[in-house]
Amino acid sequence: MRVDRVRLLNFKCYGDADLALERGVTVVHGVNGSGKSTLLEGVFFALYGSKALDDRTLDDVITTGEDESEVELWFTHDGREYHVERRLKLRGDRATTTKCVLETPTETIEGARDVRREVTELLRMDAEAFVNCAYVRQGEVNKLIHASPSDRQDMIDDLLQLGALEDYRERASDARLGVKTVLDGQREVLEDLQQQVEQKEAQDLHAQLNDLKSRRAELTEEIDHYETQREQARKTLETAQKVLERHEETRAEIDTLEDEIAALQSKIEATERERKDASDEISEIRAQREELADERTGLLETVGLETADPDEETIQARIEELEARDEELADELQDVTVTIETGTEEIERLRTEADDLEAQAEAARDEADDLTARIEDDEETIAERESKLEELEAEIADARASFDDAPVDFGAAESYLESLEADREELTAELNDVTADIRAAKNAIEEGERLLEEGKCPECGQPVEDSPHVDVLDERRAERDELVAEREELEAERTELDDRIDRAEALLEAEQRVDRLEDNRQNVEQLLAEKREAIADRRDQRDQLRADADEYESEADAKRAAADEREAEVDDARAALGEINTERGEIKETLQTLERIAEIADERASLEREIDQLRERIADWEEMNDERRETLSAKRERKRDLESEFDDERVETAREDKQTAEQYIEQVEEKLEALEADRAEVQGKIGGVEEKLEELERLRERLDRVEAQCEHLESLYGEAETLQTTYGELRAELRQRNVETLERLLNETFDLIYQNDSYAAIDLDGDYRLTVYQKDGEALEPEQLSGGERALFNLSLRCAIYRLLAEGVDGTAPMPPLILDEPTVFLDSGHVTQLVSLIESMRNDFGVEQIVVVSHDHELVGAADSLVRVEKDATSNRSRLERGEPPEVDLLASD
Repeated sequence: MRVDRVRLLNFKCYGDADLALERGVTVVHGVNGSGKSTLLEGVFFALYGSKALDDRTLDDVITTGEDESEVELWFTHDGREYHVERRLKLRGDRATTTKCVLETPTETIEGARDVRREVTELLRMDAEAFVNCAYVRQGEVNKLIHASPSDRQDMIDDLLQLGALEDYRERASDARLGVKTVLDGQREVLEDLQQQVEQKEAQDLHAQLNDLKSRRAELTEEIDHYETQREQARKTLETAQKVLERHEETRAEIDTLEDEIAALQSKIEATERERKDASDEISEIRAQREELADERTGLLETVGLETADPDEETIQARIEELEARDEELADELQDVTVTIETGTEEIERLRTEADDLEAQAEAARDEADDLTARIEDDEETIAERESKLEELEAEIADARASFDDAPVDFGAAESYLESLEADREELTAELNDVTADIRAAKNAIEEGERLLEEGKCPECGQPVEDSPHVDVLDERRAERDELVAEREELEAERTELDDRIDRAEALLEAEQRVDRLEDNRQNVEQLLAEKREAIADRRDQRDQLRADADEYESEADAKRAAADEREAEVDDARAALGEINTERGEIKETLQTLERIAEIADERASLEREIDQLRERIADWEEMNDERRETLSAKRERKRDLESEFDDERVETAREDKQTAEQYIEQVEEKLEALEADRAEVQGKIGGVEEKLEELERLRERLDRVEAQCEHLESLYGEAETLQTTYGELRAELRQRNVETLERLLNETFDLIYQNDSYAAIDLDGDYRLTVYQKDGEALEPEQLSGGERALFNLSLRCAIYRLLAEGVDGTAPMPPLILDEPTVFLDSGHVTQLVSLIESMRNDFGVEQIVVVSHDHELVGAADSLVRVEKDATSNRSRLERGEPPEVDLLASD
């Protein structure tokens, strides 16, 4: 795998950064805190997302003050190009992934989990394996060497994918135990089934079934005999019942005829009574007609008609005449009512409008008084603002006076301050470099003093008498003193620069104060002009309100006068309304009398019709009774015929046959019920035996299945046991091969660093325990090495693992770049030279295509094929990238 390009947008300290990486060794350098390591974290995050953040969250990725972040990575793997893009967005207090896409040569994969899964399969390593193999993060250079043998074994096994074999062995073990559990259970089931089959076979179920079927046949034959006898008795019973039923029907018809004869006689008598009552009712109706004639004569005298006995047309004409006059009066009444209602409403409206106008006049005068008071307040405010304007002019003059003896003119303070801060940033970087050189010199002096105490050369580690470099400590101490003096001069220069920056900040603050004061002055002038314009408007508004109040009062007086005139008109209309109502009352009484006269004529005609109807009904009743008398005679004749039909002897014989048949049927039913019960019981027993036989057959079939399943499980148990052993042996064999290869590669890498030094070899046993052997054969634990030696030892181990993985996959899955983040943290200058040799060997001798190193060490910078400088803007606190050419440095010079 080769990283081609990475782009960061609002990622931690990067606002917008875009970097293309090349083959060979790329060194990313810059001062501490500039954001070098963050660039590598961006690559790691693009590949593995949240799994690359350790204990941090997505919130920590987005640049402070921003809402969104984006990371893009282009890389080539196994000759094919890939592109991954991740976008984050703050939603409330939490950051979430809004886009995660991996574009491959054949498909596009979306979703954080799916992308991470695809990257893991592509590189054959997850995030943890990536940092254990290819990515040596800052502060973790001694991670493998400080790990316990068991932890180191797990790390390396996982990298070499031997952990999968252990997982398979454990799964095979679990499967074997599971098969054993199932097999034991099936053997218990098999034993139980065998016992059940033996018990049922001992019951001789077929003989029991034959006996029961014979008994069922005997009972069926006996039941058929009794059912035949019962059927004969039922036929005899049916014949007797028919004779008795006919006898009952005849008796019932005679009873019915007797009831009908009595009913006809009763109806004839009732009809005769109704005829007499109708005759009496005709006499009463005639009397009512005479009474109505007398009432009509009296009413005619009250209405003043010209004719003493007017006909219906004359009465109707008089009614129409009175109704026409009533309609005229109703129209007049409606007009008068409308006049009263509209007049009353208009009077109320006029008086309400007059009240409203008077209220508006009063409100206008009150508002005019308020404006007078506000005008007085505005005049006071204008005077205060004119005074404030004079104060601001004086303050502006005082602030500008601070530039009288300043090193820059007014308006140039900000650029002057930026220049000073840039000088201080360069001075600080120089101080940091000198401080780092002092620390390296002190470490070298301490290491040299320790070697000198042991009787060895402080530079090459050889015995003092054989070494030509025993005076190197004095040179290093002199170099340290010079560096300390240089640092003091730089610190004094930075102190003087800090004073100048403080002065520049004060000048910038004075400029900003003048800007604020001038803004305030402009605001006060604008407010003053607005207030003067407003006071003139308020005077005009006050005069207009007073004129409006006088006009409102004049309109109110006019409306009250109009209301008084309208009230007189309404009073005249109310007097006319009383006269109309009186005349309409008299007309109503006359109309009621005339209508009663017309009703009396209708009532007399109705009574005459009732008399005619009663006469018709009397005739109908007489005809109806004649028909009833004929029917009564016929029914009496039918009754006499039916009474002559009865044969008492035949009826008695039928009763005796019926009783005998019923008794026999009752007895045979009891016998058949008992026989049916016996047969049902036998049938139930037959069913039980048949069910037992079916169960026996099912048990035999199940027994065969369980026996076959036990044989299969026994075979499966043996296969699982063999598979478990095979996985365990294969893992042990592969681990031993990898341990031997890793030990060889580790010694090759270590020899490149410590050629002709005091260490002979490194031993790596099967449990990944590490031992370092000196030239004299003495064995040392890695923890007994010095800090720089431990760091180089661990880097050698990491590089050996990297080579093992690269050789193991044989090019089918090329390794990711070898990434070293601040690998010189624990190294002095001598060990840095050895680290440079290791990096060059990984590139030149072992063919690592791409190596990325983050460091501020000048020697490592000199070993770069390409150089990337990271700087941070002190004002925005944002990091930026610059490409550079590596300096021409002779990395082989050591003296």
